[in-house]
Amino acid sequence: MSYILRYFDGIGISEATRLLLTAANVEWTEEHPEWPQEKANQPYGRMPVLIEKAVDGEADFVICESGSIERYLARKYGFIPADLKQAALQEQLRDLMFDVNHALAGRLSSKCKEDRVESEKKFEDLLALVIKEQTKLITSNDNSGHLFGDSLSYADIVLYGFYKNLLQSVVVLLPDVADIVRTMLTSEVLNLISAVESDPKVVKHTSKGNSLARAAAME
Repeated sequence: MSYILRYFDGIGISEATRLLLTAANVEWTEEHPEWPQEKANQPYGRMPVLIEKAVDGEADFVICESGSIERYLARKYGFIPADLKQAALQEQLRDLMFDVNHALAGRLSSKCKEDRVESEKKFEDLLALVIKEQTKLITSNDNSGHLFGDSLSYADIVLYGFYKNLLQSVVVLLPDVADIVRTMLTSEVLNLISAVESDPKVVKHTSKGNSLARAAAME
């Protein structure tokens, strides 16, 4: 079984999917369709898209939407608990992080100063909440370097992808985001980022390009 991930040529909202595929130790490649020329050829006209291919090379399963892709892979390869309540806690944290991404989108689309100020405050308030909750979970988990349990989980992977997008992608359009994020990050979250980056299951991918751990800790 192998996979094709279709997305734009950038970090964006697909970094968690890349990490999950790497951690699962499966064969996968990435395609960057011409956009918007290829829009009509994607499910619902959207990306990212994950194509699962059977052993004979034929497409066996196709799915879009980053959250659906992540949850499918996390469940299939054991990075999220089978227990529904424990799984829901990790998925809840993922959705909270995605609310921050939506706030950023609102900031980018602001057409006047008042809207921009409001969206900036919403982004900072949500980010502060996310970091507070992440820190609380890490601390209550005996500062193990993980949000839940003692090994790499879906929640850890999503956290890493979330900050990589903010600090190495979003900053191209909104340079001040880097300083906002770094000012709020706690030592607990920084340690988790480092732990994920060096985890043997994903280091093959995280070692490519610039280190997120160094970017997050930069003063």
